[in-house]
Amino acid sequence: MVKKNDVLTIQNLAVSYGYIQAVKKVDLEISQGEFIVLLGSNGAGKSTLLNALIGKAPIKHGRIFFMGKDITKWHTENIVVSGISIVPEGRGLLPLMSVMENLLLGAYYIKAKHDIIESFNRVFTLFPVLENRKNQQAGTLSGGEQQMLAIGRALMSSPKLLIMDEPSLGLAPILISQIYDVIADLHKKGQTLLIAEQNIQKALKYADRGYVLDLGTTVLGGTCRELANDEAVRKAYLGISDSICEERA
Repeated sequence: MVKKNDVLTIQNLAVSYGYIQAVKKVDLEISQGEFIVLLGSNGAGKSTLLNALIGKAPIKHGRIFFMGKDITKWHTENIVVSGISIVPEGRGLLPLMSVMENLLLGAYYIKAKHDIIESFNRVFTLFPVLENRKNQQAGTLSGGEQQMLAIGRALMSSPKLLIMDEPSLGLAPILISQIYDVIADLHKKGQTLLIAEQNIQKALKYADRGYVLDLGTTVLGGTCRELANDEAVRKAYLGISDSICEERA
């Protein structure tokens, strides 16, 4: 049953590529304004699940509801227009295009000029460095700046749900902290977030709840403290403790 305040509901979802079942059984709920983190090792099925949410992975069975509507069989274009944006793993920028041009791609479906200007202002407020480099080619930016640009591009459409796939991947610790400071700020402003992440300490510090994905199945869900105190999570993520929950901003 889909709850009234749910932004996203996933029911018994399975994704297959031919004979390979990448996602076996996923159940997940996200309410308005929640920050949910999807945890799991490489090969757990996190990226496949996120791709299924935006119509880019073949769903075998199960259902996906967004804002109360069944979007299981929708095409990617319709899903994006409905209010879901994703920051893909690897960022997916066009390196020879400028920062401004990459951002404009995120506003492709926005028709009103004043809405596009408002989106630019929002992104540049979050990431002042992007405004300073707006005419610079995306491929010449640092790794951290490229991640900022990828997030900014996804925010250009003012999404109801923002999805991020491994936002800390390949970044130095100081840059990871900067990215998560922005994510925390978005959360405080009411942005609904779903983030797949291997950096469990950083993700759980800010998230409302988390789901653990193992071999394509959601095996556990709960708050920061519930997950940090679970024996299976402790074994999978050595050194994890509930002290990270006490450090929540």
